[in-house]
Amino acid sequence: MTSSINGLVLAGGKSRRMGQAKDLLNWHGKEQRYFAADLLAPFCSDVFISCRQDQLENFDPQYNVITDTFLDMGPFGGILSALRAHRDKAWLVVACDLPLLDQRSLEYLVQSRDPEKAATTYESPFDGLPEPLITIWEPRSYPLLLQYWGIGNTCPRKVLIHSDTLILKPPHPDALMNVNTPEEALKAQEFLKK
Repeated sequence: MTSSINGLVLAGGKSRRMGQAKDLLNWHGKEQRYFAADLLAPFCSDVFISCRQDQLENFDPQYNVITDTFLDMGPFGGILSALRAHRDKAWLVVACDLPLLDQRSLEYLVQSRDPEKAATTYESPFDGLPEPLITIWEPRSYPLLLQYWGIGNTCPRKVLIHSDTLILKPPHPDALMNVNTPEEALKAQEFLKK
């Protein structure tokens, strides 16, 4: 039987390059962490926002949260924490710094999902490598991630590269644009005006 999908918005980063909290940026009329959670909702049984314990102040109680149990590992820790919390679920994971992410890209990913693989992901249009921060991680990926953690490698992209991963061409490549700096934010704003 195919595992049902939970959604996870990775919002626990420190946003050092941006100079302000990326999860709190307002691109679409609300904080990005909530906008991303709402975007995931039609495709998922439940949606959670992954964050650090210190981010829970002023957190909207209408949204579910998973605080990191694997600390100081960036996105890798958030993904592992979610898989540990609900081991029977697949996780549709997106980063909070994808302001151009759209329903069409999520729908195509979910429809193309291969639950027999460790993960289903997109090929990054920027470097041709798998994009771990918009990926469906299957329950079977949990021991793989633990194995990488055990050897001191906390790069989710490397797990995708060296695992049985379905890698798709994105139907809307701009939707995968990460926004980590003020310069990238300006570029994203130009896209959103189109």
